[in-house]
Amino acid sequence: MSVSTSAWDAALYQDQHSFVWRYGANLLELLDPQPGERILDIGCGTGQLTQEIARRGALVTGLDSSAEMLADARKQFPQLTFVLADAARFDFPEPFDAVFSNACLHWIKQKHAEGSVASIAAALRPGGRFVAEFGGHGNIAIVQAALRKVLGTGADDRSPWYFPSIGDYAPLLERHGLEVGNASLFDRPTPLEGEDGLDHWLRMFGQTYLRPLSPEHADHVVHQLVEELRPALYRNGIWTVDYRRIRIVASRRN
Repeated sequence: MSVSTSAWDAALYQDQHSFVWRYGANLLELLDPQPGERILDIGCGTGQLTQEIARRGALVTGLDSSAEMLADARKQFPQLTFVLADAARFDFPEPFDAVFSNACLHWIKQKHAEGSVASIAAALRPGGRFVAEFGGHGNIAIVQAALRKVLGTGADDRSPWYFPSIGDYAPLLERHGLEVGNASLFDRPTPLEGEDGLDHWLRMFGQTYLRPLSPEHADHVVHQLVEELRPALYRNGIWTVDYRRIRIVASRRN
């Protein structure tokens, strides 16, 4: 995730939001890591997918901006290399064979997306590949509408996300020498765990909306959002968030 002033709750992430990395597991089939390859995992979080890449024999480095997430990753996987850095601006002395990213790049605001793509391109050797999945155009549209209703028109100014279309993102990659071989945008309704699943989701991922508020006001806003979203997102005891994902496979031109 991109640099943020907020602290991520690694324990809550692991306990209630493991779907983030579990859904990313099949993205590894597109990456197809090979023994001995140097691979960079951007937005590695608590390191589960980084470990899976390493298990397949690659020499992997995990990158994340959250010290809390990386502390948990290092505790679980002390044999791996993790680096604290901003996904919108980073550099390494040696190039990688591949750059991988799951559920991270939508945390990089539009004004910083160019820097992120430039950093990714610079990190790849000629012919190296880029495989990523993140929130795409229309992602959590129902949630965002509820945020506007509860918090007012200023809600968009607090948004920490950028959900591009393929038409937005593919040209950005091409400008930095990354040839897009495959790009898709698809719905992926995502169930949350437990009766309080949406409450936990809002507190985990909606910190920029809640942080300026007093604890009491934040609790009230979360309650309002949960009740506003219940008719659309709650069915048969399960909360399901309206995710849409963009998935991209590209390679750096020789």
